Amino acid sequence: MGKLQEFNITFDKNKDVYSPGESISGTVSIKVGQLLQCKAIKVNCNGFCGITSKVNDTAWTLEEQYFNSTISVADKGTLKQGEHTFPFKFLIPESAPTSFEGNYGRIIYRVRAFINTPRFTKDYNTEKAFYLLCLLNLNEVPDIWEPSSSAVTQQFTYLLVKTGTVVLKAQTDLKGYTQGQIIQVLAQIHNQSGKSTGNMAASLMQRVTYETKRPTHDVRTIAEVEGGVVKAGKESEWKEQIIVPPLPQSSLIGCDLIKMDYYVKVCLKSPDVMLMLPIHIGNVSLDKKLRSSKKAASACSAEDTQESANPPSTSTTTTLTLPPRPAPKPGPRPTPRSRASSHNPHSAPPADSPQGAEGGAPMNDGLPNKRQSQLVSPNAFSYAPGLFFSQNQQHNGPSPAPPGSTGATAPYPPESSASLMPTPLILPPDYGASAYPQEAPPSYDDSFNT
Repeated sequence: MGKLQEFNITFDKNKDVYSPGESISGTVSIKVGQLLQCKAIKVNCNGFCGITSKVNDTAWTLEEQYFNSTISVADKGTLKQGEHTFPFKFLIPESAPTSFEGNYGRIIYRVRAFINTPRFTKDYNTEKAFYLLCLLNLNEVPDIWEPSSSAVTQQFTYLLVKTGTVVLKAQTDLKGYTQGQIIQVLAQIHNQSGKSTGNMAASLMQRVTYETKRPTHDVRTIAEVEGGVVKAGKESEWKEQIIVPPLPQSSLIGCDLIKMDYYVKVCLKSPDVMLMLPIHIGNVSLDKKLRSSKKAASACSAEDTQESANPPSTSTTTTLTLPPRPAPKPGPRPTPRSRASSHNPHSAPPADSPQGAEGGAPMNDGLPNKRQSQLVSPNAFSYAPGLFFSQNQQHNGPSPAPPGSTGATAPYPPESSASLMPTPLILPPDYGASAYPQEAPPSYDDSFNT
């Protein structure tokens, strides 16, 4: 590197994963072997998304920028021989989306440093990537506790001239899951034909949409389980389970160029019948206690609404009508008859105990009628930082680790048997000396000329 022997960026506490709204700080370290004249030393922090229609191409077709801040850490002067450090600090906007890396686009965050030298001498620059994680709390997703269900009826032809009908209904137990949890799949098949069907199959699918001029859809099979056949004229119920491997979250809130969603595909190998069950993959799993409190609050609110719609009737004073008194006879005067009060005092209705305070229904742990090992497709995942907070996890079923390698683009922490221990963070692949975005470093000649 000639005069410049070292030029690197270090984040405080060696931290690489941040959250929106957090500040990122660190130092720029420079080591020179001899005097080095500079016009300015600047540090830049930026975040952007780039997408393309070609696989692994960094000549972006479209870009959107989330923030771009530059500070000057040194003005015009001469760096003496030896080591020099310059601190920096930036604030990450609340609206910045989660980091992402896919085949047709990326959401990238990085800090860059520049040494701007006098004219006709070489400028220097370096950069270091960091990763942003905006947690998706499944408890905040509407109707997340409800099952995802669908049904389809399909006619088909067999033996050239015969026709038949297959009715397929399927559902999942919930609409949201986190890493290591179990997706319970229930399917009902009615084979109204004279031919046996092919094997049943259920697959966890990932679909990433890149909003280019003609949107690009990258659809991948994450995991698949397979069952048996349904004989001619028979009706069958099929139960299966899919373990959720480490995956990026469903939502990239704040990004308009990349959309990601998940669904369970339930199908027959033959005839060609299938349906889709949309689900959410999040970072914070569902909490039954939160559900109970919401149900109790909803019950109380409904009760208050009913009382306000039907106000209690006001009490009225009833006058007793006595029968006519017979004519008085000679004798002592009768004692005046006491008259009882007919006023009914108000009384508050008994307080009803809040309904729905109990937890959700127990999970269905029924065994499938035929089960094969879960198959996990290699190279099936795009990257987003997978911080895992085990203290927030509540599994909705047994959570053995999926067999074999997940083949993820970035390694993720495996599901630990000691659920109370924090999972160590394993970082995604380094961008390295990336050439993206294809832009020249900013020139500071005009603002620092003396």
